[in-house]
Amino acid sequence: MSFVRACSTSDVQPGGVLAVSVDDVAVAVVREDDDWYAIYDECSHAAVPLSEGDVEDAHIECWLHGSQFDLRTGKPISLPATEPVAIYPVRVEGDDVLVDVQSPY
Repeated sequence: MSFVRACSTSDVQPGGVLAVSVDDVAVAVVREDDDWYAIYDECSHAAVPLSEGDVEDAHIECWLHGSQFDLRTGKPISLPATEPVAIYPVRVEGDDVLVDVQSPY
């Protein structure tokens, strides 16, 4: 695995999302309580940034049409989206949030 620093832990408030670029890949870094997620920052339905959506219960909602995606799997859990988006391994080391965009799942 090839983890790259995406941001600092202080850059993302609990319940928040931060749009970053990791190795030229658009990524939304999400912090929910003590859990961290990294998801491709584009809705599979309308090609708009997921980082502008709301986060709740390990789901992120696209602001444009309301599609929701599971942050753990990338799978859509509501219409109109029917295709999943990539999610990436993420880990926290000290104050750094690291993401591996080379190993999506």
